[in-house]
Amino acid sequence: MRGVPVQQQRRTTGLGRVLVALYAVFAVAAVSRAAVQIATDFHTAPVAYLLSAFAGVVYVLATVGLGRSGPRWRRVAWVACSVELLGVLAVGTLSLTDPAAFPKAAVWSHFGSGYGYVPVVLPILGLVYLRREARRARTPDA
Repeated sequence: MRGVPVQQQRRTTGLGRVLVALYAVFAVAAVSRAAVQIATDFHTAPVAYLLSAFAGVVYVLATVGLGRSGPRWRRVAWVACSVELLGVLAVGTLSLTDPAAFPKAAVWSHFGSGYGYVPVVLPILGLVYLRREARRARTPDA
């Protein structure tokens, strides 16, 4: 990247790289699953399938936001992780209280139980990571 100091070109290390990899896997999985469901069976559960597509877009934004450096991308990651957490909590609650609204599972149904509850844990880890990185950026090097 031209004009960007080497230390700012790649900000993800350790947990950040794991999060980027997990989000990338979930982005591909959610977008692919939603695309097939919408193309082949949309009429049976349009809300669930559209929510899965939305989740896929959120995962793509989180992947890019966590993987890139700079304040704009950190904001994208914060928003994506926050929307994901709110979405998985809202859809998870609705899918339990009104199962008829979700005749087919969405990525966030039952708090992501179909995906080993990773969808409810992932945004929490992402927000913790982003907060830690923000604190690290404000702390002068010792």
